[in-house]
Amino acid sequence: MNLEEIIKNANLRIEKERIAFQEPMKQHTTFKIGGPAECFIKIETIEELKEVLKLANSHPIPVTILGNGSNLLVTDKGIAGITIKIKIEKLEIQEEANKVKIIVGAGEKIAKIGRIFLQKEISGFEEISGIPGTIGGAIRMNAGAHGKEMKDIVKVVKCVDYDGNEKIFTNEEMKFDYRKSRLKEEKYIVTEAELELAKGKKEEIQAKMEEYANYRKEKQPIEFPSAGSTFKRGEDFITAQLIEAAGLKGYSIGGAEVSNKHSGFVINKGNATAQDVLQLIEFIQEEIYKKYGKEIKLEMEIVGEK
Repeated sequence: MNLEEIIKNANLRIEKERIAFQEPMKQHTTFKIGGPAECFIKIETIEELKEVLKLANSHPIPVTILGNGSNLLVTDKGIAGITIKIKIEKLEIQEEANKVKIIVGAGEKIAKIGRIFLQKEISGFEEISGIPGTIGGAIRMNAGAHGKEMKDIVKVVKCVDYDGNEKIFTNEEMKFDYRKSRLKEEKYIVTEAELELAKGKKEEIQAKMEEYANYRKEKQPIEFPSAGSTFKRGEDFITAQLIEAAGLKGYSIGGAEVSNKHSGFVINKGNATAQDVLQLIEFIQEEIYKKYGKEIKLEMEIVGEK
């Protein structure tokens, strides 16, 4: 049996509208690039996630996990097996003295809960609120902005491993580091998290959010599709500064270009292929190493068939 027949015969307790075959991944990534996912399933509960993982393990079928697709480049050939988009949505707010305890589903979009926190006068999320991802993806890569990272607000993370076993990690057990956590090295999928924030004043929260939003608008090429910041910063250098100093600002291959606004971003100027992006990245890495002896590493992830 092929994958489509296996999925259809499995009689999953998931609405047919949430299961697609040969789904174009350019519709599910902020880069607007990527070949088809062989099978694409939107998951709304932990039980659904376990059911799909059990099916995948029994055949076996490779599994790829997706949040908002904001830190991702999908190859032109697409993704074999099952691609699971985590849509587990949940938001519970418990005020305790000066602290605010938040229980949030992994599929909640950061921008959406940022707006809710503003309305409810909850502070401590302003720096994070402009990140174009989901809670699960942000925790997995310890996303951050303006001096704050997810590790600063996460207390507990609930996960499921690829065998469907539930696991709970404390902040310390998550092994958070610069743009990574233990979830990037080990096979765990975030389902839910507990955050700790504080009460604040609406006008102060709003002012901060507007300040950070204006910064992104002025300094980052948000008008073009991208995967966010392409490269990690170096231990003793700022990658974007080296790329600019090397004269690569605006350099392009096919539809992929080093942003003129921020040289740490590779953008999709229109109909870029994954191959365009990969060739441009390789060229940048070679030039920076040749000119400065520095090895620059990717912040975004590459998934799919090569």
